[in-house]
Amino acid sequence: MSPAALSSSTLLLTAILLSCADGKTESVYWKNKQLNLHVISRLNPAEKKNGELSNDPITFNTNLMGYPDRPGWLRYIQRTPYSDGVLYGSPTFESVGKPTVIEITAYNRRTFETARHNLILNIMSAEDFPLPYQAEFFIKNMNVEEMLASEILGDFLGAVKNVWQPERLNAINITSALDRGGRVPLPINDMKEGVYVMVGADVPFSSCLKEVENPQNQLRCSQEMEPAISCDKKFRAQFNIDWCKISLVDKTKQVLFAQEVVHGEGILPDAGEYRPPSEALKSRDYYADFLITLAVPSAVAIVLFAILGYIMCCRREGMEKRNMQTPDIQLVHHSAIQKSTKELRDMSNNREIAWPLSTLPVFHPVTGEMVPPLHTDNYDNTNMPLMQTQQTMPHQTQIPQQQNAGKWYP
Repeated sequence: MSPAALSSSTLLLTAILLSCADGKTESVYWKNKQLNLHVISRLNPAEKKNGELSNDPITFNTNLMGYPDRPGWLRYIQRTPYSDGVLYGSPTFESVGKPTVIEITAYNRRTFETARHNLILNIMSAEDFPLPYQAEFFIKNMNVEEMLASEILGDFLGAVKNVWQPERLNAINITSALDRGGRVPLPINDMKEGVYVMVGADVPFSSCLKEVENPQNQLRCSQEMEPAISCDKKFRAQFNIDWCKISLVDKTKQVLFAQEVVHGEGILPDAGEYRPPSEALKSRDYYADFLITLAVPSAVAIVLFAILGYIMCCRREGMEKRNMQTPDIQLVHHSAIQKSTKELRDMSNNREIAWPLSTLPVFHPVTGEMVPPLHTDNYDNTNMPLMQTQQTMPHQTQIPQQQNAGKWYP
């Protein structure tokens, strides 16, 4: 076994297969400030012993007993209903010495069967070997479930150890890029989500890791260019690291100091213990407020309505003043137009009435005698053509026409 794989096996908890037997309880031991994982298997021990494989889609739901979700430091991932689930995380200092009971509920999507399993996490302290120097790497060509595999993580820790050369090196935490606000990659070219891996060591950072902080590489990162890192070739064969997103934390230089609270910027002064209002408060009558709320808008509306009515009804000039200011010839012309319009409207209502007087001939054009109407009252004028043909009609004057030269004919 390689040293990297041996180191990984000492850092990580060996995968424990979980059966879906209802009501079963299991206890494991984890350490804080380092990565721990627990594999939830879709196969129960009986199936593994008999060599049977179940193809039923099974999903798992995990939560802290008595609560709807898991603790903030504990994460769970199951890519598909046909794959195993993995619980992983780095316990905090507050969880040391307290048993954490995780309820795991399995759902069979084919048979609709359910089973529950309780997993007790006993958190132990790992303060005996502090790791003050921590570095976080962003690996672009890995998913979180791939990185949780002991072989892959062991290879990565081995590459980091060759670059850093520490005496002790542990994986502290693993976080998916999606949990850091990353976007889901497109399903093309086998693109990965990316994963953040934080490791800790007991010696200062190597010169290779500090190359990211020099001004030239910072300028290249600001221009979205790859920085020039001398030890990148030791990772490139298996891990594609984004060196612009590497984070180096030196906890030996972190000085804790109490900040003085400045009142006035959204911080209320300390007024002692809060005292709620007494229950013996007098009830307030809102009837007067209700009347004022209705009376004021109503009064304003009435005043505006009265002003508008006065302007529209009492300030009209009338037809007499209009006619006095209009010339007589224009009034006569307007009256004739109204009279003709009225006759046309009457004709459209009844086509059997006599023709209007304005369309009837009154005098003979030659003799000057009175001419009776061309049509009687019972004449069907609806079939009359718009233009009459040139023919001899009663009371029509014959106009003599010029004949050949030198001769006139009666």
